[in-house]
Amino acid sequence: MDWLLAGLGNPGAEYARTRHNAGFWALQTFAERAGASLRMESRWHCLADVVQDSGQQLGLCMPQDFMNRSGGPVQAMAAFYKIPPARILVIHDELDLPPGTARLKWGGGHGGHNGLRDLDRALGTREYWRLRIGIGHPGHKDAVIHYVLGNPQAADQGSIDAAIDRSLAVLPDFLQGRSDAAQKTLHSN
Repeated sequence: MDWLLAGLGNPGAEYARTRHNAGFWALQTFAERAGASLRMESRWHCLADVVQDSGQQLGLCMPQDFMNRSGGPVQAMAAFYKIPPARILVIHDELDLPPGTARLKWGGGHGGHNGLRDLDRALGTREYWRLRIGIGHPGHKDAVIHYVLGNPQAADQGSIDAAIDRSLAVLPDFLQGRSDAAQKTLHSN
């Protein structure tokens, strides 16, 4: 196994279209394009599959615990396939980026994101890759929970979908070790 790609979100139909599920949306889109069939793997408690893409063998993981418990499923699948944290790409929503923006980032803090906070704890490190999908900020910290658990307006959804498409277009470079090129292309939009 070359990489583990983990999309973060909350399981269940009531959360499917909420902003907090942008990581799920991106991983589902990637899985569809790669011909993957995400299915429940009870040993890891995630929807998972293994695919070949961009000359790499990739594990795909969508944790089926709530966002603040994402770390356990990702860590369990990574441990099973002996994937070190440096070969994990976590795809998640990002309040600090406007809709339509996406950024690849190595390591760093969790920035208040409960999914990343739990991943840091489960993996025992902050040293893993992140693909941050911008969802925008409601403007005041007291509105964040309602905002991330709400559905985006049509214009914002279109912008988020476009950012996901641009992100997936640079994944082949990223997965083949050309992270600088992937970042340069993605960050120029």
